[in-house]
Amino acid sequence: MVRGEARLEDEYLDTLLNPTVIVEVLSESTEAYDRGEKFAQYRRLESLREYVLVAQDKIRIEHFLRRGDEWILSEVSGPEATLDLSSIDCHIPLASIYEKVDFNSSEIQVPQMKR
Repeated sequence: MVRGEARLEDEYLDTLLNPTVIVEVLSESTEAYDRGEKFAQYRRLESLREYVLVAQDKIRIEHFLRRGDEWILSEVSGPEATLDLSSIDCHIPLASIYEKVDFNSSEIQVPQMKR
């Protein structure tokens, strides 16, 4: 998500240089990288205000919010909770985010966005 005009790296239009919010869905194979080196790289982006990590195996979201030079972590969990993305004035119930996820299935289903 970006505020204002998007700045892209090249003609492939697949790398946004000025995101406001980045959301990552965690997986076993990439979780350590998403929390570590990738987030370290993202923190260098001046435009970035919020970084969101979404768990696949439980209703839990970790939300990092930039305040000056500091990043503040909060966690929201449970279907009754709401994720508040203050930088873009967006409030999303976790029940909506996880609406089509079947935690009893051996294979996690990624929720489809509603149109």
